[in-house]
Amino acid sequence: MRRLAPALLALAFALLPAASPGQKAVFAVRHAEKASEASDPAIPLSEAGRRRAERLAEMLQDCGITAIYSTDTVRTRTTAEPLARRLHLTTRIYAARDAAGRTTAEPLLALLRQDPQAVVLVVGHSNTVPELLSALGAPGKVEIGDSEYGDLFLLVPATEGKPVFLRMRY
Repeated sequence: MRRLAPALLALAFALLPAASPGQKAVFAVRHAEKASEASDPAIPLSEAGRRRAERLAEMLQDCGITAIYSTDTVRTRTTAEPLARRLHLTTRIYAARDAAGRTTAEPLLALLRQDPQAVVLVVGHSNTVPELLSALGAPGKVEIGDSEYGDLFLLVPATEGKPVFLRMRY
């Protein structure tokens, strides 16, 4: 499993006809399992969630990730933390809502535009990850169910045509 993600990333780069206009690659996940189903941002990860976060770190540690972004909730920051620790990166916090309280990918897209050559991991929520992927050009509608925690998305933008888009499990 640990070697699968770097191999898929290399394959995705090989499929591109030209350099991409945005990030080299964007990995995106919903936070791992939380200890309670309440929507409180202070809810921590469950034991299963902590194990999943460690699996994510093991899987992505050799993928060339140069930046990690997370919303400002305990569960997203804790999901990102094992990989950030392994890679000696500081997790960058982004706002998932606009001033009116609506979910939006715009604040994160603005941050991503500042570092177009990055390979990034974005940790978000079941409603923010699909919106981000759509904004980056993912084909079709991405949905993440309330009880789904193991999806790992990889999107490699392309200058022409559709981006390379993979939905994996971890």
